[in-house]
Amino acid sequence: MSGLDLIPAGTTFSADEITHWQGKTNGGRTLEQAISQADVLVTTPHSGSAIPEEIAEFISPALTRRLQNDFSDVATAGVVKRWAEIDPRIVAVINQHPRLVRDPNRAKPDDVRAKLAEAIARVRAAGPWQRVDLTGVDAIRPVTFSFFPIIEIPENSADLDRLVDAFATTAQQGVDVYQRTCEDLVDRFVARGLEHGGSFTRLSFHDTMNTTTTREGAVNVERLPQDRLPRVVALSNRGDARGESRAPDDPPTMLPAALRRLAESHREGFQVREPEDVALNQPYLGSQEILVDGQKFRDLAEEARAAGLVLGAVQAEFLREFLLGEAAAKELHRPGIDWVDEDQAHIDMIARSCMRSWNLFRESA
Repeated sequence: MSGLDLIPAGTTFSADEITHWQGKTNGGRTLEQAISQADVLVTTPHSGSAIPEEIAEFISPALTRRLQNDFSDVATAGVVKRWAEIDPRIVAVINQHPRLVRDPNRAKPDDVRAKLAEAIARVRAAGPWQRVDLTGVDAIRPVTFSFFPIIEIPENSADLDRLVDAFATTAQQGVDVYQRTCEDLVDRFVARGLEHGGSFTRLSFHDTMNTTTTREGAVNVERLPQDRLPRVVALSNRGDARGESRAPDDPPTMLPAALRRLAESHREGFQVREPEDVALNQPYLGSQEILVDGQKFRDLAEEARAAGLVLGAVQAEFLREFLLGEAAAKELHRPGIDWVDEDQAHIDMIARSCMRSWNLFRESA
């Protein structure tokens, strides 16, 4: 386990550390100035992969950097940070904690300790590497999506209590900071919008590979057809394949027509080969981040309409192979224990395509 990426013990992240905007590093703009000029908040709930040292003792000694990074949306951090550097119309928040600590794109349990204990019990009953249903208790996952047992589950109750306490308290140092920062920025954007009108979109930014890992570290096991992403990105608003409402009790978080325009803008911005390279609500509908803000925006609908403010929340799930590039994807398809080096030129290209897509979206309005 010595080769893993770790966050030094005692590290507590601040809102300033994890928030990014054009002009921040050279003092060109304050955050308040950025908010006054931006209309999109980009958040990356799963971008962190480094493990806090406080919980490292509970991690399986069989975990490798390959598996560690694969269990995150590791490609999103570099892309979104670069996007924020070049685009004055966005502000970004990049989560530094891995979903292993707690997944901020799942509802936070009222009792974190009880839910983690239940998840551990289900994994223990299923056995190592065995498929297990973690529905309702997956805010903290004891296994990866390939069902690799990432947490070494103690046998005695005292050590199990210590594990659960370590995860609950460590979350306060990073993932809790991320969520508070996102909530604060959403409120600040909305307050400005209600005063000046315009538009504001909360974009939850993710990546997923169309393959999962083997025990040897090769990320080459194809997902089921219904679980595979399109070649570039899936944009989700909790709707159907056209962005329209699926059910009265689960309304779209972004106007369907706006989502369709956003998809067309991405097709042009990323110069896709086929229309289906950008899909809507397939295979994912969008999760907690857009659900929470979708509800918040609906509650503000009348006030926003009077102010001339258009609100929306959308999830973008990019194909990780696309974000990493072909050479990196091929390397990950082979057995190994390490991760790939990021291609900075490729990251810059993706970031500029994101900026171009959202500019086209604004023009189409």
